[in-house]
Amino acid sequence: MSTKISRIRPGSIAEELELEEGDVVLNINGNEVKDIIDYKFLMADEYVEIDIEKPDGEVWTYEVEKEFDEDLGVDFENSIMDTARSCSNKCIFCFIDQLPPGMRETLYFKDDDSRLSFLQGNFVTLTNMKDSDIDRIISYRISPINISVHTTDPELRKKMLNNRFAGNVYERLEKLAAANITMNCQIVCVPGVNNGEELIKTVEDLYKLYPAVQNVAAVPVGSTKFREGLYNVTLYNGKTAKEEIDNVRALQEKYIKEIGEPFIRLSDEFYVLSGEKIPSSEFYSAFEQLEDGIGMIRFLRDSIESTLPELRTDISGEFTFATGALAYEEILRMANTIMAKNNRINIKVKKIVNRFFGETITVAGLLTGGDIIEQLKEDLGSGKIILPVNMMKSGEEVFLDDITLDQMKDTLQRDILICEYTGEDLIDIINNNSKEE
Repeated sequence: MSTKISRIRPGSIAEELELEEGDVVLNINGNEVKDIIDYKFLMADEYVEIDIEKPDGEVWTYEVEKEFDEDLGVDFENSIMDTARSCSNKCIFCFIDQLPPGMRETLYFKDDDSRLSFLQGNFVTLTNMKDSDIDRIISYRISPINISVHTTDPELRKKMLNNRFAGNVYERLEKLAAANITMNCQIVCVPGVNNGEELIKTVEDLYKLYPAVQNVAAVPVGSTKFREGLYNVTLYNGKTAKEEIDNVRALQEKYIKEIGEPFIRLSDEFYVLSGEKIPSSEFYSAFEQLEDGIGMIRFLRDSIESTLPELRTDISGEFTFATGALAYEEILRMANTIMAKNNRINIKVKKIVNRFFGETITVAGLLTGGDIIEQLKEDLGSGKIILPVNMMKSGEEVFLDDITLDQMKDTLQRDILICEYTGEDLIDIINNNSKEE
């Protein structure tokens, strides 16, 4: 059953009630739990009655007094308790359409499910949602929801998503905003299609819905070497990336004066491509858009700077940092900063070129285990290898091509350490994996 409990979190209500893995949540306050939205909504009270079916078929009723926003503290076998809705679009920029055959099956599934947006932060287009689905979000007060907008022009959006039902996005955004549903919006920028003046128009339309629309993230289109028989997209280069930065600057300055933040932010790739200066920490506010690649460089710089005093000076060690082409110069800069603090720490930075998808794909998160192994074989160092956690599948030690971390260790015969994208974690790894002098 979709509501079967797979894990009890330590210190949770479920642990206190002595619930067990394999128990099934039947209903809450007499209401059937159909999916994660029902569960979250029905649990939002200070007193609930929950019917639990035990593995032997016996049904127990629990009366629970709790904090209003506190849930049971369990994980379910199916995170949304239902089949995820697949995407009905054929977007001109879709990355999944550019994957080669033979990869793991889950990589080819295009989800477009508002419940995954609510639960995991996925972006949805709203195209496969009925009016009743929008009404359900409103009635259940589901926030925030992450929405892939791309353009507010109805005809252009139909063209970009290859879906004749895609043109009503702004009407739906207005309806959600009127109900005070919080939204984060994303725009995949395709040069010559929805960038430049079209991007400005889209951002200005979305700003009319502020503060319901909290922010807008703009990211550049990506193209793999497997892009065949698809819409002929133009990629950004140094010149056009700078033009886009200049294009939105006046809007950002205007919004900073009005609401204290830029509202629209471009991903780090625009700044790296153009050679433009990375904005300040204040520009990124609380770094809410890191998952879109927005502010990651500034976040890393700041966290390295603040944590550098914690680097021990009585240790020595040898490390190899592996990263993608996009972050290479920044990681090299970071390594030099660390070695300047302690010259007995030797750090080599290895740029991994994306031979699998093609050199136009430069982010570390889209590197395969095979590319990492082959190019680290060229490194004759004996020290420990440090990889960023975003190179692997979320929550698992598996790379995009199903090579496991253990297989990589066995092949390279080197210790491999996994690092979160923070200076704190990196300095901690170096301190704990070096020799005392």
